[in-house]
Amino acid sequence: METDSEDTELSSSDQLGPGGPLAIYSDLLPNGKRSLSAIARNAFILGLVFGCSLLSCIILFTQSPSNRFWRPFFFLSTLSSFHYLEFWTHAYANVPNAEVSSFLLFTNGKAYQASHLSAFLETVITAWFFPDWQDHFSRPALQILGLACVIIGQTVRSVAMVQAGTNFNHIVQSKKKETHMLVTYGVYAWLRHPSYFGFFWYAVGTQLVLGNLLCTIAFSGVLWAFFNHRIKQEEKFLTNFFGKDYTAYKASTLVGIPFIR
Repeated sequence: METDSEDTELSSSDQLGPGGPLAIYSDLLPNGKRSLSAIARNAFILGLVFGCSLLSCIILFTQSPSNRFWRPFFFLSTLSSFHYLEFWTHAYANVPNAEVSSFLLFTNGKAYQASHLSAFLETVITAWFFPDWQDHFSRPALQILGLACVIIGQTVRSVAMVQAGTNFNHIVQSKKKETHMLVTYGVYAWLRHPSYFGFFWYAVGTQLVLGNLLCTIAFSGVLWAFFNHRIKQEEKFLTNFFGKDYTAYKASTLVGIPFIR
């Protein structure tokens, strides 16, 4: 996801400006990595899904809280807002890295897509065929806890991405850039990997709200293994980048994911 402004090419458009053909960045054209049409399309679709899903969720829940089919719509609303905010935080505070791929819609791999499809199917299937099983696991207290995890997790992740600015990247960086700095303020004063903390609790929280027993267990285990490996890998690079400063920072902060130090 690293970008270099010097690599961006200019091309001439067919539109005429006051001085002749307008010179525009080729990256902004359709199929470019910063394609304006693709960004507009993705934002529109995510907004449409969010609005329709949230409205459906509220209507179904208020009409009859025992109607379990508000849950798939809740899941779609959280997913659409998550992917929108992934791009928005880049566009707001990390412009050099703001690309179409920043939405993370199709760049997180098949396992990511399969996991969310599994979660969606589990909540629909159990609501339809095994409502007693779903109700046994999905107690009101657990749903409230899950909703709190979703809100806190998403908020911490988005705030962290804004506070990190251009120091944030979806891909672990093995080489230090000249502009790369160690961020230790804001949420980083307490959590040294707040974006990972945020996503972990956001994802687990969605499954608690949905009443997904299998996916709650699967999400917790898979995400823990993923972040445990990723954090160890990333901290080796960060120690090389910042030396004693990072060692001291690491000793004074938490990861916030159980059993990961």
